[in-house]
Amino acid sequence: MPTEPRQAATVIVLRGGAASLEVLLVKRNPAQRFMGGAWVFPGGAVDVGEGEGDGAHRRAGVREAREEANVHLPDPAALIKFSRWITPPQVPTRFDTHFFLAALPPDADPRPDGEECVDLRFMTPAAALEADDVLLVFPTVKHLEQLAPFASADELLAWAQGREVVPVTPLIVKVGEVARVVLPGEPGYASEP
Repeated sequence: MPTEPRQAATVIVLRGGAASLEVLLVKRNPAQRFMGGAWVFPGGAVDVGEGEGDGAHRRAGVREAREEANVHLPDPAALIKFSRWITPPQVPTRFDTHFFLAALPPDADPRPDGEECVDLRFMTPAAALEADDVLLVFPTVKHLEQLAPFASADELLAWAQGREVVPVTPLIVKVGEVARVVLPGEPGYASEP
């Protein structure tokens, strides 16, 4: 039976304003059991004290950006919802992750916490996808691919404002000895396990 997904939040921190689009990626400590060494957007599980619902995800996102990357976002309500991904039912450790967009505050001084995250970089989505020294996990790749067509942070924020976010639950489909991740709308998705 699939396990109940843990609620989580991720913030895609943007810089570049009207001129360009760069996103903040943090490198998870290679010693960590979960996604060790991967470059991801700052984020993590919702804590019990953060409440429930949309506000809890927003508070968790603000907290995680501060803890992992020293980015102090002033207002959880100002985060713009971008996507929601739910880990495939076949995976034992599951998350229901709400992804938000936020512009980097002008006075920010991003730096990794040195424990959970050991490095960070601002990169264009295309450069992150092409970098040989950046280990990316599937959801990060798919988000970077979605972000790449936008010419600027301002353009992306304007596009995302007020749009409806539909949850995405990838499936793992096994054909013979090969397993692959399939997204809604792709061939093979309708045949749930």
